Amino acid sequence: MAEVVDDIAGLRRVLAHTRTIAVVGLSANWYRPSHFAAKYMQEKGYTVIPVNPAYTEVLGQRCYPDLAAIGRAVDVVDCFRKPADIVPIARDAVAIGAKVLWLQLGIRNDEAVRIALDGGLDVVIDRCVKIEHARILGGLNWAGVNTGVISSKRPRAAA
Repeated sequence: MAEVVDDIAGLRRVLAHTRTIAVVGLSANWYRPSHFAAKYMQEKGYTVIPVNPAYTEVLGQRCYPDLAAIGRAVDVVDCFRKPADIVPIARDAVAIGAKVLWLQLGIRNDEAVRIALDGGLDVVIDRCVKIEHARILGGLNWAGVNTGVISSKRPRAAA
């Protein structure tokens, strides 16, 4: 039964059973959050499928104009689009047989969530796939966290 996934056990299950992620709105610009998150997931062994009509290739992978053009199985549809754009993406995710609709940080669209749930997809809302992977499955130090470079501890006074 499809559900909104919002707990550590559920997120761990989604991440552990995912192999292929279609990233809708993936940018070829290295400084964009979509690029950073997709590159991280790719380096962690996931197959990342770029979806953006503006490009033909991103991160060394063929880029598709929309989800329907992919033509192969997709586990997670990861959305880097504004909330108003999510409803047709949710419909397409259902149509291609994806298992999860993942709405990135700051993205919430109740109609899209309802479409995905009614279509049998689990839904993750307002979470970053990279942050959740690093937090739950390890890898926070990859982005400079927990390396000792940045600390909230005050330096000791010189004696």
